Amino acid sequence: MNKNIQKILRDKIEVIQQEGSHDIALAGPVQLPVRLGEQEVTFQWYTWLSLKDLPSDKEELLKALPEADLAFSQQSSVLVYGDFSSADDAMIRFHSICHTGDIFGSMRCDCGYQLRQSMNMIVENGSGALFYLADHEGRGIGLFTKSLAYILQEEGLDTVEANEELGFEDDQRSYNEAIRILQAFRKKPVSLITNNPKKVNSLSEAGMSVHRSVPLWGDVSEHNRKYLQTKVEKSGHMQGTEPQPALQR
Repeated sequence: MNKNIQKILRDKIEVIQQEGSHDIALAGPVQLPVRLGEQEVTFQWYTWLSLKDLPSDKEELLKALPEADLAFSQQSSVLVYGDFSSADDAMIRFHSICHTGDIFGSMRCDCGYQLRQSMNMIVENGSGALFYLADHEGRGIGLFTKSLAYILQEEGLDTVEANEELGFEDDQRSYNEAIRILQAFRKKPVSLITNNPKKVNSLSEAGMSVHRSVPLWGDVSEHNRKYLQTKVEKSGHMQGTEPQPALQR
């Protein structure tokens, strides 16, 4: 890699450090034009990478990437819109990857709808960020195991029962890395688009102030009605459309 290319990339990488945790490399921004309905919107796109088995020095990291086999692991990213760092009111969404819903448009869940709708809400708000969390498939059990859970659901089990029968907890997701990235961008309170109080609690426990939580319900059909009801009855999700006051620290 010649020195000019190296400098371009070095200037676009930030290494985020935290005592007791692996360093994280944050790359970006990249101008990412997106079609939302009838309008074209440009987001600032960043990706991040845990440096658990990679060097934190930027030059050494760039040298190590061809041997890192990153295509065989998952990396998360974030779409940033508007003056996210400084705006008084910024909306965020921690969105767990859903291969079937986000990509294929599956009606067994509401994930694809939530992804697109939260992007619209962030743009309408004027500033915000959507964190796309790549290691969260199936609430943290992985894509292959999620397909096994779906097989069990077709035999009558609900989402929680299927995960537990496979030896997993109901929800194995962690938001720690996403929160570290959020804190690198913004110190002010945020409005969190979510039906899940666990996300609000995770932010509050990390010292982030949550101004409000904004439920996101919709795209309900015969295919996902049981799935959504299980979220409310067994996973503690909020059901409604009115913004809720959230914990603050």
